[in-house]
Amino acid sequence: MTQTTTGRTRSQRLDALPWTRKHTRLLGGSGIGWALDAMDVGLISFVIAQLVVVWKVEPSELSWVASAGFLGMAIGASLGGLLADRLGRRQVFALTLLVYGVFTGLSALSWSIGALIALRFLVGLGLGAELPVASTLVSEFAPARIRGRIIVILESFWAVGWTAAALIGYFIVPTSDDGWRWALALGAVPAVWAIFVRLRLPESVRFLEAKGRHGEAEKIVAEFEDAAGVSSPPVAVEPPPPAVTAERPVATLFGARLRRRTISLWIVWFCVNFAYYGAFIWLPTVLVAQGFSLVRSFEYTLLITLAQLPGYAVSAWLVEKWGRRVTLAVFLAGSAVSAGLFGTAGDVTAILVFGSMMSFFNLGAWGALYAVTPELYPTRVRGTGAGWAAGFGRLASIIAPLCVPLLLLAGGVALPFGVFAAVFAIAAITALTLPDLRGKALED
Repeated sequence: MTQTTTGRTRSQRLDALPWTRKHTRLLGGSGIGWALDAMDVGLISFVIAQLVVVWKVEPSELSWVASAGFLGMAIGASLGGLLADRLGRRQVFALTLLVYGVFTGLSALSWSIGALIALRFLVGLGLGAELPVASTLVSEFAPARIRGRIIVILESFWAVGWTAAALIGYFIVPTSDDGWRWALALGAVPAVWAIFVRLRLPESVRFLEAKGRHGEAEKIVAEFEDAAGVSSPPVAVEPPPPAVTAERPVATLFGARLRRRTISLWIVWFCVNFAYYGAFIWLPTVLVAQGFSLVRSFEYTLLITLAQLPGYAVSAWLVEKWGRRVTLAVFLAGSAVSAGLFGTAGDVTAILVFGSMMSFFNLGAWGALYAVTPELYPTRVRGTGAGWAAGFGRLASIIAPLCVPLLLLAGGVALPFGVFAAVFAIAAITALTLPDLRGKALED
């Protein structure tokens, strides 16, 4: 990292800044895209529930709609992380939004299950790449003392998007047999505006320095300092670009120094994806199967979804109070308990209480997981590390929707949610093996 005439690196200067309007714009621009991502994923649960009725097909067939999207997300996350380390975080942002916005709109025109499956795979390519790239960019600008909290706040936009999906599902999907088409069409509209917002975001200073683009890096740091009312002398002598060495980013993740944390992180990502998407993608359909009307099941799903927001709020406070590792483990343990209780719920009150608990703990765990992931890797492979962890986790989100119909047939609601509880427990134990880098500067 380049030393300036003040004797501090540019990253140290960024870490020393107070929160500014530039940070808010970065967080808001990234968060809007994050919310749109969540809205798109969340809408599928309502689309599936209606298509079971409208197209009169088996849930096992429609499970491939969700799994195809998650397959695309697995590939997209892995490729997106690699591209972010090569092309830059901001450039990949714009590309991901364009891809998923276009194909979400086209999904509304699907004429068969096969067409919907194919289009959802293409949507997933954009969706999967977006999240790890967004968390990497924001983490590289957030001051170290509050970095974890800021990433959890970024992740909390997921609850905003999922709530928007629940509102669309409740008010629009049941209005006609084509309600699902209108829902998917709405999912594409905001992406156009988000692309414009994303193009105004700054590129990562750490990425620019790693590529030898020191003039651009200095300009961005100076803009953030101006926003904070702080001034630093410019760099006296422009350093030469760093020597380019041959490196295989994915192999680096499994080198002697990073191997243990990579394996632990991948296990947690896999377990969280399996249990979360297995539970929430099928939630409206599970409620319909329990005898509730389509509208009533959408209403209960909306109420359960609202519990995500306080889950994020508590997690955002605890990641800086308790640290990342303990916060993540506690929320995963809470997810395990609440999933097990939801599987035994026998009346509306129990469904809403235990469902809300599951929502609270699940999303708090997601916030802590996104906070810890970029911190575990140096700048040159940070995007790759975050992207491949997310990509490996998405493999579980492919499997889970396919397993749920089979588990429901074998043991009713109690069996799949018992499995989810066990998977969450494994994730909680594994989370305790991760290093905790609360308050420390990111590694260059």
